[in-house]
Amino acid sequence: MSVLSKNTIEELILPHLSWGKSGKMSDPAHVLCIVQLIFYRLKTGCQWRELPIGHFMDQPYSWKSVFYHFNKWSKDGSWLCVWSALLKAHKHRLNLGTAQLDGTHTPSKRGGQAVDYQPRKGCKTSNMLCIADEQGIIVAASQPESGNHHDVFDIETHFEELITMLKLIGIETKGLVLNADSAFDTQTLRSLCAKHEIEPNFDLNPRNGSRWDRDDYFDPIAYKKRTIIEHAFAWLDAFKALLVRYEITARNWFAWNLIGFTAIFARKKIR
Repeated sequence: MSVLSKNTIEELILPHLSWGKSGKMSDPAHVLCIVQLIFYRLKTGCQWRELPIGHFMDQPYSWKSVFYHFNKWSKDGSWLCVWSALLKAHKHRLNLGTAQLDGTHTPSKRGGQAVDYQPRKGCKTSNMLCIADEQGIIVAASQPESGNHHDVFDIETHFEELITMLKLIGIETKGLVLNADSAFDTQTLRSLCAKHEIEPNFDLNPRNGSRWDRDDYFDPIAYKKRTIIEHAFAWLDAFKALLVRYEITARNWFAWNLIGFTAIFARKKIR
């Protein structure tokens, strides 16, 4: 089972991971096998100890060592470098006629950081805000938040995280049309959009008054594209490691999502 081809991993991923200068970790073929095992777990969601080491490596190797490198690359920001470099290098393949904003809740079975009970889901969850282009490619994501909060909780912090990511890959926010459902129709978020010269195309929330009495911009034709981000979340659900969160640390959970974003964009746009 291979999420990405060896050539794709060698070309797009290995150059952005931190390598050792001696021993096995100085051998590209060895690092390639470790990355393949990480992608295997992304796809299957298997336990670390159940990784089929022998299928990818000729010599004995410990699953603990595979986890060590995944965790190391999570700590040092390598997975963020992989994803941002991929998007930046192939930014011309994105379609940002409009951008789509939404939050995604993921059930958590082990608890941990940024996890709490979400009554609507009936379980403990983690939440992340994401922005996708018109093709469903995720171009920005906020840090995980406890699932007991609504999507606009601490929106100042999380929206700035999204903006930072957009700038990291060279996306200009000025004039960007941002679609979002009525849950995001708040004065705070509209003010943040104005700060970054983003045009908020939010479905008008009736709690803020009759739409006929408001002069806020809303384009119903452009808004129809908002549902594409739901497609993006469905594509991510094809990776079993992202269907249910088992990671204790928010950092590693965020890293798994970055790996998923990378895999989807690489498979759809670079093959």
